[in-house]
Amino acid sequence: MAVSAALALAGCGGGGSDEADPTVAPAAEPAGLGSADSAPLPPTTAYVDSGATNSRSNPCNVTLDTNAGVRVLQGFLDVWTPSSLVVDAGVTLAAANGCNAVTASTWTGIPGDTTDGAVKNATVHAANIDYVKTVTKARTAAQALAAYLDDRRGKGFSVSDGMGPLTSLWRTGAQQTSTIASVDATQPLATAVSDGGNNTGVGSATNTDLGLAVDFINNIADGSTEPPKRFYKYARPWRWSSDVKVVPALESAKSTTPATDGGFPSGHTAEAWRDTLAMAYLVPQRFQELVARAMEMGENRILAGMHSPLDVMGGRVHATAVVAYSLSNAAYYTTTVKAAAYRQAQNYLMGKAGAADFNALNTYAHTAKTSDTAQADYDRFADRAANKAAYQQRLTYGLARINTAGVAATVPKGAEVLLETRLPYLSAEQRRVVLKTTALDSGYPLGNDSEGWGRLNLFAAADGYGAFNGDVTVTMDAALGGFSATDSWRNDIAGKGRLSKAGTGTLRLAGANTFSGGALVTAGTLAADSTGALGAGDVYVKGGTLEAAAAGTVNIGGAYTQASGTLKLVMSSATNGSLKVGGNAVIVDGGLSIAFANGYKPAVGDTLTVLATTGQRGGRFAQVSVAGFSKVTTNYTANGVTVRLDGV
Repeated sequence: MAVSAALALAGCGGGGSDEADPTVAPAAEPAGLGSADSAPLPPTTAYVDSGATNSRSNPCNVTLDTNAGVRVLQGFLDVWTPSSLVVDAGVTLAAANGCNAVTASTWTGIPGDTTDGAVKNATVHAANIDYVKTVTKARTAAQALAAYLDDRRGKGFSVSDGMGPLTSLWRTGAQQTSTIASVDATQPLATAVSDGGNNTGVGSATNTDLGLAVDFINNIADGSTEPPKRFYKYARPWRWSSDVKVVPALESAKSTTPATDGGFPSGHTAEAWRDTLAMAYLVPQRFQELVARAMEMGENRILAGMHSPLDVMGGRVHATAVVAYSLSNAAYYTTTVKAAAYRQAQNYLMGKAGAADFNALNTYAHTAKTSDTAQADYDRFADRAANKAAYQQRLTYGLARINTAGVAATVPKGAEVLLETRLPYLSAEQRRVVLKTTALDSGYPLGNDSEGWGRLNLFAAADGYGAFNGDVTVTMDAALGGFSATDSWRNDIAGKGRLSKAGTGTLRLAGANTFSGGALVTAGTLAADSTGALGAGDVYVKGGTLEAAAAGTVNIGGAYTQASGTLKLVMSSATNGSLKVGGNAVIVDGGLSIAFANGYKPAVGDTLTVLATTGQRGGRFAQVSVAGFSKVTTNYTANGVTVRLDGV
């Protein structure tokens, strides 16, 4: 019997176990907190308003207060005090624009020299260098190869493998090349060589496939890490300790001018982040995998022996601010330019993948094409749990807290643009709240910049809210396609607010949620893909569909009320996919629809549990349909509902 057979209606009553309906009053709609959460702008000069000051050529932009690139990394001053608080390492500038001349610092770049700075937090500094000692001593041949490739190849080419199954399509469409595309891992690495490829690809002047996308990536503002490097004047790890083992093939790439070769922040890491965030904007189907790839670039800089954890953390923070500045600034990207590049990237990839729409491309982008790890389309980021764990660890690298924990996050002005295509159905303010509720906890190194860039967790933010600290209304328009048609939030959502699902699209919840303000469904679909998806409060279906599709019983902490709309169960056993209600369950009106997950094939005579409540059950469904069965009997008891399958 095919479970895809047409749905059929059956009477609501009948059955020997049918009981008279108790008189049970339906619960009121969940009240929630009565107001929405917000993420006020920080009371400080914003990078998105002052990014042009990230320069080392203007004497007016050489201090913490006057250089945005320096200021965004000010948390580093909790660890290290540079020999001078000026952008002056190897920098000499004549007086100009009413500002004094800058004389080159006497910093030699050699730790312990009399012109060196001072360690402010010995514990964190020691752990920072010790991490590099440990991983470079234990480095495998495969890790050395990966570190070599990320050092030598164009960064845009290198990180494009974060596209996974889309990598070949992307590289072909972008006309992206590298002369160091691969190296035989079984052979000893040669000396460092330069990449003769074109890095990000060919622009729109001669490339009609992905030229606008390449232009988009290349047009990110000047994100040079040189201004902060020359301000903070912090040596590379192999200069701090001879126990740091640089990849042998990269020995020839080591700078011989330490006075202009600061390690903090990492330039390679920053470039990788700028490229991957631009790619993630254009291909949000791979958002998390791409930011995980940027994190991997940072790890490979450490494995190479070229940088420390704080260096690569600084590169990430700096680049995130630069990309938000660029995407928020009409001088770089107008709404039309962003839309055209996004549309070209999506249309090209859909066409080449044979995908009918955004969501079909999303499926293609997460379907393995090869098990050969040497192939470009091999998806090294297919394991989401592993990506999440690595990302979380690399946010701090286990470095000790140096400031107070538990301080509410501040969200930088303009940071919400980074989620513009990943969460397109949310307002800009809602995306800011997502960033606030998913931010790294306070107190870690680089986490106390005045704007909040150091605490952003973009991997978590791509999975929606971390907490409902106010009431949240999600309005999705399925006609817009993409994530506006269907999306999944996989965070464990806390808080006391209420979730209201409106609009025609589908929002799926997959976390172990504890939010207590309740859930209200007025239109579209709210789907529970985990047993704890619906939180600890009441659930009220006023319209649309509540879908239970977990691999177990979906728990409702409070009451369940169905005033209208549909309860849809996607069952994988006679009980999995059913509702377990902590309060009363009252069906005023509306229907019940039962479908079956792949692999589960119930038989005539089987009885399915629809819902069970620890309170009382009241009311009946106006109509009941079960996939593949034309005859069913719906049985109502004082504490639940079951459906017996009588015939096909």
